[in-house]
Amino acid sequence: MKHYKKGRKLSLKRDQRKALLKNLAAHLILREKIITTEAKAKEIRPFVEKLITKSRENNLASIRYLNRYLPVKARQKIISQIGPQYQKRTGGYTRIIKLGPRRTDGAKMAIIELIKDKNAGA
Repeated sequence: MKHYKKGRKLSLKRDQRKALLKNLAAHLILREKIITTEAKAKEIRPFVEKLITKSRENNLASIRYLNRYLPVKARQKIISQIGPQYQKRTGGYTRIIKLGPRRTDGAKMAIIELIKDKNAGA
C-alpha cells in the first residue's frame, strides 16, 4: 500500500535522489531559472520553497539548516539576496512552466523559475 508515501522516486535510490534534489536546488538558486523534466520540477518545488522560507529568518538555526542542503555560493545568495527579496511574500516563490516533449526520448519538459516579486526590496 502507498499510504503516507509522498514524493516521486525518479528511478533513483534514496541517496542519489537526495543528491539530485540538492544539486537542482543549488542550480535553481544560483541561476534563478532552470529547464528540467516536469517530474523533477514538481519534486524540487516544495524543497526549494522550504529553503527560501528558512532563509527569510536569517538566524543561526536557519543558516545551519541551509548548510545541510546547499553549497557555499548558493547559501550566500539565498541568505543575502533571495531571502530578503521575498520577506513580505507568504509563499509561492517558484513557478513551473510546462514545455513540449524532449525530442530524444519524449520526456515532458518544464521550466522552473523563481518569481520576481513586484515589491522586491520594499
